[in-house]
Amino acid sequence: MWGLVHHDTMTEHAMTARFLEDAFAGESQAHMKYRLFADIAAKQGMPNIARLLRSIAYAELVHARNHLKALGQVGDTEDNLAAAIEGETFEIEEMYPVYKQTAEMQDEEQAERATHYALEAEKIHAELYKQAHEAAMKGDDLDLDVVYICPVCGHTVVGDVPDCCPICGVKGERFEAFEA
Repeated sequence: MWGLVHHDTMTEHAMTARFLEDAFAGESQAHMKYRLFADIAAKQGMPNIARLLRSIAYAELVHARNHLKALGQVGDTEDNLAAAIEGETFEIEEMYPVYKQTAEMQDEEQAERATHYALEAEKIHAELYKQAHEAAMKGDDLDLDVVYICPVCGHTVVGDVPDCCPICGVKGERFEAFEA
């Protein structure tokens, strides 16, 4: 990373950096959990509880953003895309292969499926980030209209949605569209 403060360096700020990293991780997880909890509340016909969960999830996002900024890990678009590529590459090359193999060895089918889905989707994400980084380095934006995401596995498609997901098999009509 290109931040000013790292927990792996022996500086007087190492403890603060470690605490900020831990706080960022915790706030990020809380943000996601509360968003997911809100979806469940909404499906169960409790819109006010869903709204409360979504609003507090946003507050957790604000906390996470502040911690990441304090760590010096938010830069311009080129820097941010380079960090995103690095993160996706780590997940592809190191993290998910080990997690998937462990799940297989321990016969944890749901964990094996979840890590397989993530690994395959992350490969596409890394490539898309590389394309975006190249464009940003030229001062350009990407030329894309719609990005489709599979709601089951996270498979990502730019352009036309497939009839069915090549990773998990869900019907293309269920893909979430992210339009300009």
